[in-house]
Amino acid sequence: MRRLAGAGLIVLLLLAPLGLSEYTLHLLILIFFWAYLGSAWNILSGYAGQLSIGHAAFLGVGAYASTLLWVEAGVTPWVGMAGAALAAALVGLFLGFVSFHYGLRGPYFVLATIAFAEVLRLIVNNWMTVGAALGILIPLERSNPAMFQFEAKAPYYYIMLGMLLGMLALGRLIEHSRLGYQMVAIRENQETAESLGVDAKRVKLAAITLSAALTGMGGTFYAQYYLYIDPETTFGIPVSIDIMIRPIIGGMGTLWGPVIGSVILTPVSELTRYVFGGRHAGVALMTYGAILVALVLLAPGGIVSWLRGWRRRPVPAAEHAS
Repeated sequence: MRRLAGAGLIVLLLLAPLGLSEYTLHLLILIFFWAYLGSAWNILSGYAGQLSIGHAAFLGVGAYASTLLWVEAGVTPWVGMAGAALAAALVGLFLGFVSFHYGLRGPYFVLATIAFAEVLRLIVNNWMTVGAALGILIPLERSNPAMFQFEAKAPYYYIMLGMLLGMLALGRLIEHSRLGYQMVAIRENQETAESLGVDAKRVKLAAITLSAALTGMGGTFYAQYYLYIDPETTFGIPVSIDIMIRPIIGGMGTLWGPVIGSVILTPVSELTRYVFGGRHAGVALMTYGAILVALVLLAPGGIVSWLRGWRRRPVPAAEHAS
């Protein structure tokens, strides 16, 4: 039944663009996009237990790497996406090596990720070669699939849906792999895992490198979808919070947590911005924050954990008797 339901959902998602408006497709693209980034973050912070509040660093590196490859060298973003993944992976490997070599864990690793993202933002913000604070406006070529540009939303929808499905497949593979079990063991108790022969440093380096590479690929999509990047919208701390809040609300360390969190929070974010935007932008943030607080109070372990607990709750004797 689960496989049948999953197949039906995939068919429904594939047919969705045929009867939906451009704005609805835009909203679905955002849901897929943030679910994808949340899933990439989940590899490091959910499964391996290394909380990052600086994942915007990898998104920004990916966005700038693929954009510069196109603007300066004429490399199509389809190829540039691989370059973005490589650049972000190297940055993640560097951050992980420095952090884990000196034993940074818990709040110290959190602070290191924040500081690293802010350092990169300040560098890019003052680097004239990459546009500095003005950012980079990507040349518009109307409809040019070879350069990752389309007039309608539907192609972007299918690309982002494919990336998300690929991410979920990878997440399932990680959950049932040796690396996945080792990451969970480190998350639960690093000392015990090491006493059993797990190389914690190597596993955490693998987790941050993979997480960074996948986030960098998302940066390429972001750049090509909006056709403009700047330091604030790619390296800013609010971007990191947007990435992490969805898997936290949905359920860290679970396959579907980032997706459920994005399905709930992305429309709420867009709705509050639409209703209270403009001169009342502060009200939008307050409303969004209140909803987040309510969700955290109702499901402190995430929506997935709450649903699992609800399914396992004992049935009252009166219901058995009936």
